[in-house]
Amino acid sequence: MAHPFIEHVNITVSDPDRSAALMHAIFGWNERWRGPSLHGGRTIHVGSDTAYLALYTGPDGEHAGVRYPKGEPLQHIGVQVDDLDATEARVAAAGLTPFNHGDYEPGRRFYFLDPDGIEFEVVSYADPHPR
Repeated sequence: MAHPFIEHVNITVSDPDRSAALMHAIFGWNERWRGPSLHGGRTIHVGSDTAYLALYTGPDGEHAGVRYPKGEPLQHIGVQVDDLDATEARVAAAGLTPFNHGDYEPGRRFYFLDPDGIEFEVVSYADPHPR
């Protein structure tokens, strides 16, 4: 039996098109699917062939800035990359602010908030040496 893995994470965003474009610009993720979803909303799936983020919004952006109670425990979404510095440059180029940098055994990391206030942790284990 194969080991379990996370196939997708569904998050509520105010503008799925903006969020999908941002994920493509920062991580190079491509759109896998888009279409209607729960309660008359719409969703765009962005990611790789094996895992993705489902970017959901209600009808006419109805859920813009609104969090579902079941989503309140979300702390951040962690994304592993090979080149931390290049990814950080793309985050900054998108107009977002990287923060909370850290070097630790065995890697390095930083965080950023997307336009909806969703926190992402970006981590790399490829080069454990501090900048």
